[in-house]
Amino acid sequence: MYFNRELIFIAGPCVIESEDMIINTAKALKKISERYSVELIFKSSYDKANRTSIESFRGPGIDEGLRILSRVKREIGLRVLTDVHDVHDIPKVAEIVDVIQIPAFLSRQTDMLVEAGRTGKTVNIKKGQFMSFNEALRAVEKVLSTGNENVWITERGTMFGYNDLVVDFRNIVRLRKEGIKVIYDASHSLQIPGISKTSSGYRELIPHLARAAVAVGVDGIFSEVHPNPNDALSDKDTQIPLDSYEDFLKMILELHKFLTSDVLKSKSRG
Repeated sequence: MYFNRELIFIAGPCVIESEDMIINTAKALKKISERYSVELIFKSSYDKANRTSIESFRGPGIDEGLRILSRVKREIGLRVLTDVHDVHDIPKVAEIVDVIQIPAFLSRQTDMLVEAGRTGKTVNIKKGQFMSFNEALRAVEKVLSTGNENVWITERGTMFGYNDLVVDFRNIVRLRKEGIKVIYDASHSLQIPGISKTSSGYRELIPHLARAAVAVGVDGIFSEVHPNPNDALSDKDTQIPLDSYEDFLKMILELHKFLTSDVLKSKSRG
């Protein structure tokens, strides 16, 4: 198994709740990334159009949200990722962000994938809970058809019966063998979707499945991080507390270093 020398970390609150919260979280994540010399891409959403309930908090909207994300990029110096829910938002989003994310429920939408690809930005496709390995490849091909080869796919679990997800780690291996950069979503793969008006989840299992993803050779780890997850307005049960994120990142790096060193030793012996 080929292990990438450097891991990508994607982290940040699920949704933009306030400008101060986003700026302060980004500053903290920036310091952590500098301490460990890793690439960290800041993630947050300006609009969560796929919330379970009409009563759920969606975010500040595109104009205010992009203004705040542009501050993260300009003042703090982190690359930025956000998701799009409407094809017409893509040109405006592309002016600000470094990575355009296609949400899982829209991961087969041809117009979304092609328009995102045409921007030339990196496109991160969240693999739908309903998608097989072969269907995920077809989604990637839609972006590649534009001539944009900067495509990632994020494994976030497969629907297993009602209101539960299971991660098939074979998908990570298979997709990487096709030359696709694969990110593991340590937050959403542990959701319990749609039990009530909000999603629940298994935050305590995040470190365990993240280690498994690193062990099979993932290219990056996506995780939502919040200063106070229990008070979060979205996905409160699957966001990592900000004050725990450094330990999480350190754990991932130590495992990755061990696995990389072991592979290199094996090659040298061969």
